[in-house]
Amino acid sequence: MENVKVVSYGIGVIGRRLANHLLDKKGVEIVGAVDINPAIVGKDLGEILGREELGVLISNDADEVLSRTKPDIVCHTTMSYLRQTYDQFAQILGHGVNCVSTCEELSYPSATEEGAEYASKLDEMAKEKGATLLGTGINPGFLMDTLPIVLTGVCTKVDDIYIRRQMDAATRRVPFQKKIGAGLTVDEFKEKIAKHEITGHVGLEQSIKMIADAVGWELDEIKVDPVQPVVLDHDAESDAIKVPKGHNAGSMQMSYGIRAGKALITMDFKAYIGASEEFDSVTIRGEPPINEKTSPCVHGDYGTIAITANMIPHVVNAAPGFVTMKDLPPPHATLTHMRKYLK
Repeated sequence: MENVKVVSYGIGVIGRRLANHLLDKKGVEIVGAVDINPAIVGKDLGEILGREELGVLISNDADEVLSRTKPDIVCHTTMSYLRQTYDQFAQILGHGVNCVSTCEELSYPSATEEGAEYASKLDEMAKEKGATLLGTGINPGFLMDTLPIVLTGVCTKVDDIYIRRQMDAATRRVPFQKKIGAGLTVDEFKEKIAKHEITGHVGLEQSIKMIADAVGWELDEIKVDPVQPVVLDHDAESDAIKVPKGHNAGSMQMSYGIRAGKALITMDFKAYIGASEEFDSVTIRGEPPINEKTSPCVHGDYGTIAITANMIPHVVNAAPGFVTMKDLPPPHATLTHMRKYLK
């Protein structure tokens, strides 16, 4: 079996951690790196990762890198929205190269009309060029969609599904703590949300639509509530941010997949400094009922890195086209190796 040749596209925090993880695996070879950050363009990827030099220089010319290295797959970790990343995917697919991406909206684009149009174009392009494109991640991509879908596999009937994720933001990266507005006053939080300077969780619509399609539910609507602040009655703090009593500690958001006035799918997402418990849970009312809980919750960074890497063999060996997590075999760890077969 040959090594899987990878181009790392996006050398930010997640991209760096993913690249380091791949370099520690057998059967993987990073042959190229792409980023637009002028501070790292032209530098050796190994240097940026804190390792010995790899002979792989970071480039801002994706076309040149893809043409020269002819990789089996691109590991793409740049932005969250398809309108921001569509041209990047079109460029990658134009070279006939497979791609696995952490772009949240790519996880299930048909959740929105705009996303469905992008997905249709990308699917056509991928099939024409003989490549496969997948959007994944820890959430969306696994915890609040793929995992619940798999859990329904032991049910003879499913009445409704309630999914919760609660994390203590103090255990996460400082940029994430700032993204959820930790430490701001409630008015400052609301102002930044209104100006889109900070956002809620991206992917709730996509996760709900993926589950509904998997179990065959025709929804009347997907409702995503506005992002709300989390206000504690006591002081809280992380290593970097202090949250005085009455200030915002993070954010919470609810989302629903509704049919005939009933929420068939409910998603409850909370991330804030000082959470008393971290957990992920899936509750399925059905036959039999399912009550799954992981405590503490799965760490987002490690989970994103792992599932992106572990899906590489599935993507490389899949039929050409745009695919989602519900279309491919369930993920599993690839602890020491990758496998590349001919499509």
